Amino acid sequence: MPAPRQGVTRPGTETAGDVPSPLPSEDATLFELTLDGLTQRWVRATDSAPIGAEAMRGADRRAQAMGVSSHWLMENAGCAVAAAVKALAVQTDRWARGPILILCGPGNNGGDGFVAARYLSRQGARVVAVLVGTEGQPLGKDAVRNWDRLAAEEHVERIHTPVPRDVAILAQGVDKAGVVVDALLGTGVQGPLRDPIRSAVELIGRARMAGIPILSVDTPTAVDLTSGDLSDPVVRAHVTVTFHRPKTGLLTRRGSAVAGRVLVAPIGIPQGADRG
Repeated sequence: MPAPRQGVTRPGTETAGDVPSPLPSEDATLFELTLDGLTQRWVRATDSAPIGAEAMRGADRRAQAMGVSSHWLMENAGCAVAAAVKALAVQTDRWARGPILILCGPGNNGGDGFVAARYLSRQGARVVAVLVGTEGQPLGKDAVRNWDRLAAEEHVERIHTPVPRDVAILAQGVDKAGVVVDALLGTGVQGPLRDPIRSAVELIGRARMAGIPILSVDTPTAVDLTSGDLSDPVVRAHVTVTFHRPKTGLLTRRGSAVAGRVLVAPIGIPQGADRG
């Protein structure tokens, strides 16, 4: 069952016409849906006007100024990712065939991955949640909180990989994963990637070559969500779950070539937050 909402107040919901569309963490049937079903459930977000990275950051800031908790936004994002991971695993006949490997960077993208790990564990999946970064804790209070919460999850194994050697050890069993989730980096990445993130992206590439489905969180690491410019190296996903609105960078020729199928999930940002 999805984790319960923990006392967060939000000023508005996302709607499709006059019919309320439940946010992911409030959607009682979300984990029963296929990828097609998720697309239909989130049709209002999918059909909204695309925005770039800076506009998305602005909407996020204004939503919080309006009273929407950053923790609540991350909760909905991670829940949406988990539902898409399960749907992808079921569609590819890989649900319960191996652990879900979630590679998480130290920032909020990784925080979304930690939330997804919790929801997937409560769906009965075995999950390996990996903090890929030089420090032993994520950055930011929301990511730290969700990383720490995983210690109490029976079906989640937490691993820290601060250097490329640790990533290489992890890569030895990547062919046994059910799905690999790229929650490494989101917006704001420019130029070549540095280790240990670079090694983690290369691991994802090997997993894809071995036939493992790849799902990226918000954007494949690291595609610029405004321009579609690609990092070196870049994750090539089968499915990408982005949030609130479609992103211009994922609609470009280069961005769409590596994003795979793109789902757009509502996370609780009110419409008024788009006006800046």
